Amino acid sequence: MVRCWKHSENRLEEAQCTDGGSAASSQSHFPHKAFWVSLTASLLLVIIGLGLTGHLGLSQPHSESLQIVRITVPDQTGVLINQSAVVDQQNDLVTFSVTSPANQTSTVLFDVKRVRPGDMHQIRLICYKPVDQDSCFLRTMEKSDYDNVQSLLHESTHKSQFQLSGNETRRQTEYLGVLAASQVDVSTLEEPLQALCQDSSIHWTRRVEGPGKQRLVYFCIDICFPSNICVSVCFYYLPE
Repeated sequence: MVRCWKHSENRLEEAQCTDGGSAASSQSHFPHKAFWVSLTASLLLVIIGLGLTGHLGLSQPHSESLQIVRITVPDQTGVLINQSAVVDQQNDLVTFSVTSPANQTSTVLFDVKRVRPGDMHQIRLICYKPVDQDSCFLRTMEKSDYDNVQSLLHESTHKSQFQLSGNETRRQTEYLGVLAASQVDVSTLEEPLQALCQDSSIHWTRRVEGPGKQRLVYFCIDICFPSNICVSVCFYYLPE
């Protein structure tokens, strides 16, 4: 945009020089030289003004599309869980920062891209980055995940703070088995995931019914949505 306006200015400046030269050689053709100089200057001011307006108009929507939403809900013991989410409507991204009662924060990124029918290369992903771990865990988004995050995308246009009631909140538990042998090259991921998982090992996970008696759950991340749903996502490693 700036380059475009600068090009227009150059053209006007060249026209001004040409007009000025003609007036010097043949004043009879341009009896009102002051008028033309004034008009050219006015046009330059208008074009510069339009350029600034266009630049601000292009940059403003992205900044306005970012919104911070805060959600507070008591856990099953009554201890308040605080979490915030950065909602990027323009890029279909929701990034949760979930703080545990021990004041440790994990990050969960929902990449809610618009999937075109028949395009198998576009999939919606969830990325979990637990606190104090140099690992990221990926999974494909299921319909229940999509519905939950869509409630946040929708409600965030109306308000930015939610206080959930412990009695009315539905609680769910999901188990994700970590495929330890399936490491992912960070360069194959899109930019938001690369930024989150840089210098971390990345593993695919898959949803399972439960760890069973022989498997140890290593950690859980609790995520709450404005639709009064809290999901406890628990991870454990599958045998290789």
